[in-house]
Amino acid sequence: MEKKIYLAGGCFWGTAHLFSLMDGVESAVAGYANSNIADPTYKMVCSGMTGAAETVEVIYDDQKVGLSELLVLFFRSINPLTVNRQGNDIGTQYRTGIFYTDESDLPVIEAVYATVQRRYSEPLAVEVKKLINFYPAELYHQDYLYKNPDGYCHVDPSLFEEVRSRKKVKNDKTELKKRLTPLQWEVTQNGATERPFENEYDHEFRPGIYVDITDGTPLFISAKKYNSGCGWPAFTKPIEDARVTEHTDASFGRVRTEVRSASSGAHLGHVFPDGPVEDGGLRYCINSASLRFIPAADMVKEGYGDYLPLISDQITDK
Repeated sequence: MEKKIYLAGGCFWGTAHLFSLMDGVESAVAGYANSNIADPTYKMVCSGMTGAAETVEVIYDDQKVGLSELLVLFFRSINPLTVNRQGNDIGTQYRTGIFYTDESDLPVIEAVYATVQRRYSEPLAVEVKKLINFYPAELYHQDYLYKNPDGYCHVDPSLFEEVRSRKKVKNDKTELKKRLTPLQWEVTQNGATERPFENEYDHEFRPGIYVDITDGTPLFISAKKYNSGCGWPAFTKPIEDARVTEHTDASFGRVRTEVRSASSGAHLGHVFPDGPVEDGGLRYCINSASLRFIPAADMVKEGYGDYLPLISDQITDK
């Protein structure tokens, strides 16, 4: 079903370009949201007199991409703590915000917002409110970075490339299905859960790195793995928060936080707030079938040598 969400992430050139690359997004229109003057011009908005925010209308197919996935990408593209500023752009029109039109979207927005907030000690400076109005910007602002590839953009270029690569992986499901075992396919693509205690890495504690089975992105390291007794591999944290995304999972009559790979969208497992307090208090309960373990001795040969310093203490202990 076609849906809309309105995202204010600073200069709309970069935000529109980023979401136009997302698989499942049908259009990303640059414009002005919540203006107190009808049909404002760019000059009027820059003056501050309209109260409008540079915003992108994201129209997407919710059968191909979920709202939570869009919001996680949005938060990764901004500094959520700065007020009226993103990158070199300063002014009220560059404030950040999530503006919705469908009330049923609010619980999802609030869940993602809360997940991001717990990573910061300061309150987020991102507005969440119902859309009042939206006016498309002038034609020269539309698809700006397609027409001007070297134009200014506050969004990290590596994020553009990541989304492009993610789209390629998602579109290559035939080859992926051939490469994965039936269990790996069901876990990563359909959210299945493997049997507890009877999986490949539950009792694997050698020094090494765990990568996404679908695309090879490094996700977890052995130094953050511990024996939780839950029956699945348990980690206190990923290599970086941005390597995974979190989504509300209300299946089986209870609310949990699902964890997916940010690069491929593959289902990994769930995260729970009952991990070791001394290392953040979280337990990332991950399916072995969603991972590939590479022992420290093979990391250089496999192309993951840069990550050896993260497990150096374990290697020394051996």
